[in-house]
Amino acid sequence: MKLETSRLDRFISQNTDYSIADTRLLIAQKRILLDGRVAHSIQQKVTKFTRVVLDGNCLKDLSPVYLMLNKPRGVVSATKDPKHTTVLDLIQHPQKDELHIVGRLDFNTTGLVLLTNDGAWSRRISLPETKLAKTYEVTLSKPLNDEYIAAFREGIHFAYENITTRPAQLEILSENSARLSLIEGKYHQVKRMFGFFQNEVLSLHRVSVGPISLEGLEVGQSRPLTPNELAATESHGPC
Repeated sequence: MKLETSRLDRFISQNTDYSIADTRLLIAQKRILLDGRVAHSIQQKVTKFTRVVLDGNCLKDLSPVYLMLNKPRGVVSATKDPKHTTVLDLIQHPQKDELHIVGRLDFNTTGLVLLTNDGAWSRRISLPETKLAKTYEVTLSKPLNDEYIAAFREGIHFAYENITTRPAQLEILSENSARLSLIEGKYHQVKRMFGFFQNEVLSLHRVSVGPISLEGLEVGQSRPLTPNELAATESHGPC
């Protein structure tokens, strides 16, 4: 199906030899199960992850997948690449070919990458309005000072697009390193924000997205998100 949501009668007509009109009889005869329950209306919604069974035969059974990966340097944030190792090449999962990347990292940027087959979830957590902070550890070529903190808090103006970044939180860790948290992800945003001060980013490492942290995950390794991590992303909603 092209759409993520469809009416039950349309789904049946598109995926079986039965017509839309036939679906009423199939429901009356209790021959259709949706997620293990007897269907009761032709207007019931069939989503991407609804399990549909007709006469004991499964028509659709796709499980949502939510993974996190600790991306190494020199790996492409893509599903396919003819020359370089991709994030999918590092993952062993039976549904990995269905996954897409939530918030890409540059070739030499390391750290947390999220992958899923749930488009609604990835779109939601990517919205600035959801206010899920993305936190990075940054190493710079020149020393930092308090001017950076104030400028990042007020927003940096990108003249080319004539836009100003949303307020970001900068914590100076040492003379040439900092921790940066922001809620948006414009093109090369972190590098361009420091570029406002003509300060080159030497290394960039994403440590967390909202409540989801890399802690304990080795470089190049991946794992499913826990129920608690998923629930925590649900608690952040558009304001």
